[in-house]
Amino acid sequence: MKKLFVLLCCALFLAGCANIPQESQPAVLPGVKQTPVATDPAAPAPGLDALSVVRGFIQASALPGNNNAAARVYVQDSSRAQWKPATGLTIIGDTFSTLSSTDDPQPADPNVRTVVVRGSTLGSLGLDSAFTPSTGSYTQLIRVLRQADGQWRIEDPPVSLAITQSDFSANYSPISVPFYSPDSGAFVPDPRYIVAKPQSGLPGRVMDLLLAGPSDGLTGAVRNLLDGQVSMDSNVRTDDDGSLIVPLAGLHDRTVEDKRLIAAQIVLALQGVTNSRIKLLSDGELLLPDHEYWRTSDLPAYNAATVPSSELPGLMTVNGRVRSLGDGSAVPGPAGDGTYDVQSAAQSIDGKRLAIIAKLSDGQVALRVGDVGRDEQLVNLQGDSLTRPTWVPAPAGGAVSGEVWTTLNNQTVVRVVQTANGTWTAGAVNATEVRAIGPITALRLSRDGAHAAVVAGGQIVVSAVVRSSGESVTLRAPKVLQAADLTNVVDVDWASQDTLVVATSSTTLPVVKVPIDGFRMDAYNRSNLSAPVRGVTAAPSRPVVVADSLGLWTASEVGEVWRPQPHTVADADPFYPG
Repeated sequence: MKKLFVLLCCALFLAGCANIPQESQPAVLPGVKQTPVATDPAAPAPGLDALSVVRGFIQASALPGNNNAAARVYVQDSSRAQWKPATGLTIIGDTFSTLSSTDDPQPADPNVRTVVVRGSTLGSLGLDSAFTPSTGSYTQLIRVLRQADGQWRIEDPPVSLAITQSDFSANYSPISVPFYSPDSGAFVPDPRYIVAKPQSGLPGRVMDLLLAGPSDGLTGAVRNLLDGQVSMDSNVRTDDDGSLIVPLAGLHDRTVEDKRLIAAQIVLALQGVTNSRIKLLSDGELLLPDHEYWRTSDLPAYNAATVPSSELPGLMTVNGRVRSLGDGSAVPGPAGDGTYDVQSAAQSIDGKRLAIIAKLSDGQVALRVGDVGRDEQLVNLQGDSLTRPTWVPAPAGGAVSGEVWTTLNNQTVVRVVQTANGTWTAGAVNATEVRAIGPITALRLSRDGAHAAVVAGGQIVVSAVVRSSGESVTLRAPKVLQAADLTNVVDVDWASQDTLVVATSSTTLPVVKVPIDGFRMDAYNRSNLSAPVRGVTAAPSRPVVVADSLGLWTASEVGEVWRPQPHTVADADPFYPG
């Protein structure tokens, strides 16, 4: 009987266990603030010297959870609770030193030490969670006291935290927050970085960034669909069916078209942090009554017009003529038959129009614009030099592009716009901030029209294109990317909306790929290239084409060996539509 009783108890216990799920999705109750479970970090190893304590503090500063608890353990008890680190971070190189300060005499008290931290600054993470590159040395003095138990602790920790690039990459997730461009009808990526753990909180952190609007570097270039009147009705949460619920408030007066754009923006933003289908609510009801669940496959191809058609193989200028990269043949019309002495050119994204810089009989150059295969109109714009033209994308719902840019005499950025009667007129762009960096020798507009990549003073610069009322256009908030390593830049092009391919005259870094925030840099293989590289072109889903002293070369990946372009010609300059 005793054995039977035990067996019955075991059976009942196992039956109950069978109803316990092995894994469940985290959920947050509506209106209830999510509170992470606090985990006390381990105290520093006993016996650390003052220098090691400061080094441990910097490494622990990369863990922002629980109010920087991991870094607080290196602070003395009397200062720990009062320490309030500022929002934002300084990113320094992985190699940094902690030394006893020699600039000022060390305190006479052997229980007090002043430690200096020295390194190189790579940039900063701002209040908007966007990375801003910068260069220079990093120096921080930190005072350390020996406690009654003999352990060294920081007396007055710095308000501004610094962490290494590797620690930053290990603890922060890069995400792309999209914002709508009403000019091109495309969604423009805005690179940001959010705390990686806990992973269940990533969708909520992404929504916080969406509600806060575009970063400083993109403000004015895009529309903020979720303006200050929109808020979260409760926390982002996972439903019983596994879908992700995003409960919004403040959208009751929006048009259906606006709601569709908002749905697209949220779905595109969350695709990098969740694989779940998404349920969008507005004041407790479905955002769009006819659409309960959303995936990226449900969205229209908003950015299709920013990608050149596969039927457009690209072009090249060679010996004063424009030829096809696809078969090497000359384009029809005066641009290809030698009527114009073509120095550089650009094809519109849709392939229908051509802008060329042609050499005049007096040695100056001038801009011509027109349809491919026809006579290009001579624009009232000429000088000693004009940078290779670059096209603004066609307006949302428009047929063809009616605006092209260039730079006159390395100083004045000019936009040439087609008027109602079909003529082309030139007007200056406010590029004061960019021009202050140095002479402008190359200019490429992103294919969504929201950014400009500029070679200024031999450096690569990215800025926002801000259009104001009254046809005023400004290049705003320029950022110099990888300033310490990317010098002697000769050309640039857009591999994607948020990635550039840069060519330099350097023998060590002839071609590199760099994101538009400049956080990192990836060097292409140097094999087969004969320095110096003279030009580069890139586009989404296209091989990169570079021109060196011998001809044209292509590569699809960073580590790939460069291959001769099938129709390579000496002195050719390649360009994809855009």
